Amino acid sequence: MKRILTILPLLLSLLFSTTAYAADANEEKEEALDVKEVIFHHLGDGYGWEVPFSHVYRIPLPVIVRAQDGQWFCFSSGKLSMVTVTEDEATGKKHESVAPVIHEEERDGKKYYFYIPHFAEHKTKVVQLIPESEGEAYADATIAGSHPHEVADANTIDVNGKTFDIYRPFDISITKNVLALFIAAILVTVMVMSVVRYYARKGMKAPRKGMGFMEMLIDFIYTGVIKSSLGAKANKFAPYLLTCFFFILTMNLLGLIVIFPGGANLTGNIAITLVLALATFVVTNVLGTKHYWKEIFWPDVPLFLKFPLPIMQMIEVFGIFTKPAALCVRLFANMMGGHMIVITLTLLIFIFAAFGAAALGTSVVVSVLFSIFMLLLDVLVSFIQAYVFTLLSALFIAAGQESGHHEKDGEGHDVTPAVEA
Repeated sequence: MKRILTILPLLLSLLFSTTAYAADANEEKEEALDVKEVIFHHLGDGYGWEVPFSHVYRIPLPVIVRAQDGQWFCFSSGKLSMVTVTEDEATGKKHESVAPVIHEEERDGKKYYFYIPHFAEHKTKVVQLIPESEGEAYADATIAGSHPHEVADANTIDVNGKTFDIYRPFDISITKNVLALFIAAILVTVMVMSVVRYYARKGMKAPRKGMGFMEMLIDFIYTGVIKSSLGAKANKFAPYLLTCFFFILTMNLLGLIVIFPGGANLTGNIAITLVLALATFVVTNVLGTKHYWKEIFWPDVPLFLKFPLPIMQMIEVFGIFTKPAALCVRLFANMMGGHMIVITLTLLIFIFAAFGAAALGTSVVVSVLFSIFMLLLDVLVSFIQAYVFTLLSALFIAAGQESGHHEKDGEGHDVTPAVEA
């Protein structure tokens, strides 16, 4: 508590100074704040990693693309943009901004041009610019480093009076989200292998501190989720389900950290949650038992519900796909919503700055307090969403492992092999 009380005034003073500067800038240079653009810029992917407390400078990442003629290129994303400095003649203040520029690569005497456009169809994606008149364009040394003017049809670009066609190359670049996935995977591997090495060295001696917390989480998920759902088959699916839990938890927590290696909104990206859901879909259905598939295509219901109209079959088949869809959307929506709320609360400071010092001061206090509360709540939500994804995955897999053969236990009760303790 003492540490929080010490850090909070520093945070408040930093935000006050930042917002005061923003208010002055708004008075001198009236520009509309595009809230939607700011939010999706912070939540989206990119070819560079933002430097802390700067919206201009970025840590460059590798761009790996395949050109139209099959040639592969790898270069730094820093070559696709440049920082420009403009000076206000009235006040003398300098303003820095980042602008996309054309990068040139040469291979076998042929020049290739790459660019990140800012229009809807290929927005924020690397494209190749193919000149309509190649000989003339290749001889023009002023193309590289130029800032193009987009043509209205969004399929061509005008550069220094020359027209270029736009081609979207095959792109396997190491973007911000890709690098963050690698970091999360490495962190999970290090945490898990540290527990393995501990028990290899010290046997069954109980660990303490961070190692003890890891063991507690593993036991909590294995005993309370995996074994209670899958019973005798828990060991078979425990590696996958434990990996899901720790991988999602690590991605969630990294997304709450502002500076590198955090800040990437991984679980707020529906492509990533979709892949996680598809993994559960594959495990559930590929390893599903005969009884599982029999219940889908010929369930134990009255005959008129499944023949001649396959009403129940259609419902069951539809359910196969709605389960992973629910996993995907639930994780994506919860994590995306938490990030959007925090960013929106912060933007309220800059929005109310236009209404004067009183409104600015009030908005700073309210926004900071609610932002801190939401960040603390997001820490809890990070655990809950990782737990819920693992729990639902365990239940879906358990449903696919039912054998349909009931056995009697020692007291005469019916048990199934998939869920027995």
